[in-house]
Amino acid sequence: MKSSAGRSGLLAGGNWIIDQVKMVDTYPQREQLANIRSQSQGTGGAPYNVAINLAKMGAAFPLSAAGLVGKDVLGTTILDDCKKHNIDTKHLKATSEAPTSYTDVMTEIGNGRRTFFHNRGANALWDASELDFKKTKARIFHLGYLLLLDAMDAPDKVYGTRAAKILAAAQAAGLKTSVDVVSEDSNRFAKIVTPTLKYTDYCILNEIEAGKTTGFKVRSADGKLDTVALRHAAGALLQFGVREVVVIHFPEGAFARTRKGEDHWQSSLTLPAKYIAGTAGAGDAFCAGVLYGLHENWELSKSLLVGVCAAAASLSDPTCTGGMKNIDAVVALSKKYRPRPALEKVD
Repeated sequence: MKSSAGRSGLLAGGNWIIDQVKMVDTYPQREQLANIRSQSQGTGGAPYNVAINLAKMGAAFPLSAAGLVGKDVLGTTILDDCKKHNIDTKHLKATSEAPTSYTDVMTEIGNGRRTFFHNRGANALWDASELDFKKTKARIFHLGYLLLLDAMDAPDKVYGTRAAKILAAAQAAGLKTSVDVVSEDSNRFAKIVTPTLKYTDYCILNEIEAGKTTGFKVRSADGKLDTVALRHAAGALLQFGVREVVVIHFPEGAFARTRKGEDHWQSSLTLPAKYIAGTAGAGDAFCAGVLYGLHENWELSKSLLVGVCAAAASLSDPTCTGGMKNIDAVVALSKKYRPRPALEKVD
């Protein structure tokens, strides 16, 4: 396996989505009416959100895109947006076989809760067959979302899934690999997520995804975070094969455990309720902040702090990336809105 030394940049592959964010006064029961008070359009999908967030934070390393959009207005919007932010679109192809993927995001005014209506579109066809990792100079290959990429989630006789095969190829070429997962209420996690983990260097999930992948209940019946189960879940993900670090994020903050057994906790920022315009994209913003630090070889504690600050920046806007700022302004949020009390560290 080749070394990642001399490599620079992030190649983001997977779901490229346009979010149609609709602010509604209430989420209705079936056959009832809710009022759309405002509407905005924004980025959606792990690679799109992460790449745009890194561009807005002012990352000094190259950013490139991999995936599939439709030959339509939304596809053109995505390609133009990437070019505007200096994201290389050489591996972001357009197809006439399916429309560009989109999501109707119904966001409730007052509490920010979201309900998603998703059209998988062209993302379902992407199998990464055009990628030759030996020809890219990127240091990190970030793939997401597992469970929402039909061709990549398909079985592979040798590796378990197509995604696992692609991640293995990236590692063999000397890239570090990172995965993200979509939160869905299913029992598919063990079958689709687990095979990829032995070819993953950085596993960045939320507490729901980590729990469903490992079988641990990380929240008690009353909704309180179970820090013991959380640590067990992180340990299990490492046992499944994650090579360097597992990072689990949740509204209260984040927890990371390294392959060496080092644990790091980071509380989220104390934000006033009126600050939060919508929670769409907060997880991807956190992921972007952590990947920024991992790329730059920061201390893991600093990477986690930047992650929660990036999530806080994202919360200020109803779209996934509209609230992102440059890195200095992002970090400054931790001075304006202090982190919550330290998370419980239970042995």
